[in-house]
Amino acid sequence: MTADPLVLLPEVHRATDRLIHTVSTLTGDDAALPSLLPGWTRGHVITHVARSGDALVNLLTWARTGTPLPAYPSAAARAADIEAGASRPLDELLADLRASADRFDQAVAAMPAPAWSNLVQLPSGAEAPAAAVPWQRLRELEVHHVDLAAAYRPEDWPESFTQRLLLEAAADLGARPETPPLVLHPDDWDREVTVGDPARTERDGSRGNTHTPTVRGPAYALAAWLTGRRDGSQLTISPPQPLPELPRWK
Repeated sequence: MTADPLVLLPEVHRATDRLIHTVSTLTGDDAALPSLLPGWTRGHVITHVARSGDALVNLLTWARTGTPLPAYPSAAARAADIEAGASRPLDELLADLRASADRFDQAVAAMPAPAWSNLVQLPSGAEAPAAAVPWQRLRELEVHHVDLAAAYRPEDWPESFTQRLLLEAAADLGARPETPPLVLHPDDWDREVTVGDPARTERDGSRGNTHTPTVRGPAYALAAWLTGRRDGSQLTISPPQPLPELPRWK
């Protein structure tokens, strides 16, 4: 986690501008077309990004005032808001996206420095300092921009974002017992990343596999595969075998 949350804000602003630009290039019924997320149209994705921005405003307000204010009233309310907004005309979706981004900026500007260390409950249910919120916003913007299926791809992620997403996804998935142990070798890095406990492979040697598989490829392709945004076709694995099936991330 970045010690100073404000360091990420320029990246948040650039990611916001890129997403707004993409949405502004859509025309006609483009928002009703399928996104990369099963069962969701582009309108669902745009509405979700807007509402998740407002959810993070709630968390910053909680940190600033000391009065608990959950990100969402409930999971059911969250789902209902997304469904209700998904079929709006494109101009309304774009206006909502812009307005929610402005509210997030205003909430950040209102934060006194000490408030960033106050604990809040993230949408995942985990407790964290408010300093985690800018990364939450950046991740939502960048990953869901890809989910729009509108020209923005994992290849377009900034290098710094790709690195952080890859490390986070590897740690998140590695902590889950159903994730097979892996070694990730990004082509463009000078180090490897472990997922899970490689020693588990040796303990499971009776199953016929005594070597932890190494998955290689561009960092963005590895991050996209771990987060379910690519099928791994750009990756190679050794010893040769099919890529393992990963649990759903987030």
